[in-house]
Amino acid sequence: MAQLRGTDLKRLHRSWRRRKTHRLALLLESVQSPFNVGSIVRTAAAFGVQDLYLVGSAPVRSPNAQKTAMGTDRYLSCRDYENVAAAVAAARATGYRVIGLELADEATPLHELDLDRDICIALGHEDRGLSASALGLCDAVAYVPQLGKVGSLNVAVAAAIACYEARRQDWAAMVGPAAAVDPVAEIGPAAAVEPAATAGPAAAVERAAPVARAAPVEPDAAEQAADG
Repeated sequence: MAQLRGTDLKRLHRSWRRRKTHRLALLLESVQSPFNVGSIVRTAAAFGVQDLYLVGSAPVRSPNAQKTAMGTDRYLSCRDYENVAAAVAAARATGYRVIGLELADEATPLHELDLDRDICIALGHEDRGLSASALGLCDAVAYVPQLGKVGSLNVAVAAAIACYEARRQDWAAMVGPAAAVDPVAEIGPAAAVEPAATAGPAAAVERAAPVARAAPVEPDAAEQAADG
């Protein structure tokens, strides 16, 4: 077994990008640490997040945020709003269902919530979490179940878990659990080639798992940021 690099790594990312069918966005309310904001931005770029709605959070372009973002904000549409109501309204107007991520009394475990659609995940302050106003505006609220003696997660880690779960549900709905395999692990790096390059555009399908409903190919942040 060897690490994937260069062309093989790009092929792997491309194979998963082609299984994406839904849009993903993030809303940050009062996330104060620029390092957290930067880390969330890089995670967002890796998971193909399109829109980032910012309310009272540390600036994305600040020097400290860029230490963890590493310039990946260029792959996102980042916008600031005066209050959470305006940010939620903008997300809904773009077609997103807003999902709050918070340890709240009526919240649903994240993996039990239907995320197989265009969603915007809202995250709050490192200590206080989402405000009562934000919680009231969300279409649904979810939480990440935790088993240990530590009762909370770093906001950037929570954002990464939520982004992955959203993408996992999208992929699973698209190809089915049995077919959701890693093409490189399944057939080896040497064989993980672009079908279109070997069999023509008409045969451009996933070799390891035929896709039931294809999504248009679009530029991917993860592909360009992978080497970072």
